[in-house]
Amino acid sequence: MLNLFVNLGEKFLSFIYFLGEQLVLCLRMLGWMFVSPLEWRRTLVQSKRCGWDSLPIISVISLFIGLILALQTAYLMQRLGSEMYIASIVALSIVRELGPVITALVIAGRVGAAIAAEIGTMKVTEQIDALETLAYSPIKYLVVPRFLALMLMLPLLTLYADGIGILGGYAICVYKLGITPGMYLSITFDALLFKDVFTGLVKSVFFGMIIAVSSCYQGLKVYGGAEGVGRATTKAVVNSFILIIVADCFFAAMFYFLFP
Repeated sequence: MLNLFVNLGEKFLSFIYFLGEQLVLCLRMLGWMFVSPLEWRRTLVQSKRCGWDSLPIISVISLFIGLILALQTAYLMQRLGSEMYIASIVALSIVRELGPVITALVIAGRVGAAIAAEIGTMKVTEQIDALETLAYSPIKYLVVPRFLALMLMLPLLTLYADGIGILGGYAICVYKLGITPGMYLSITFDALLFKDVFTGLVKSVFFGMIIAVSSCYQGLKVYGGAEGVGRATTKAVVNSFILIIVADCFFAAMFYFLFP
């Protein structure tokens, strides 16, 4: 029993230490963001990798999410004779919840893993030590451009994913359930309010920050050569997934009470 409490205490202290280190990294990163000159060229390169290069996978996943959601909703709505409400359910579910969360999880798996592996490789090959030797901050040169890119690109990708997901629901409702295109679009836009789009975009901004901080933190903490890079990449993705879900739960509760 004593060993159990000791192990639990060690795990708890390790978790607190982990959160504290990530908070310190985030604060250092925010401080370097306001120190000129800003690495705009590197930020644009990272924005292309995070945004444009992710469009194909976001398109495929969002389309099938919309198709699946419409089909599953139709299963119940057809029994109730309420097929016209499928459009509003699909739109609200995607814009408020599925769009931001699915997009963030996909980007965490695709971009977050790449960031952790890239920075981790630079760490084990002593390139980061070379930057510090040249009096150049690795935080400013490596972390800040990726942080800005993810924070700016994830809301845009979320908007794109929302549109593609609603298009998937449109395909099922129009070509399978016989709802007219005009009725589907009318019900969709009547159901969506500004607060629905706003809450999804706010969440996506914070999701981008979570992915950037978690991935860069794991990359900067790499040790042990190639094995350490693989271990850090796995930790970056897993930690990002967990923190995204936890943050989504927090924002869902907060927005529920703020915007009932």
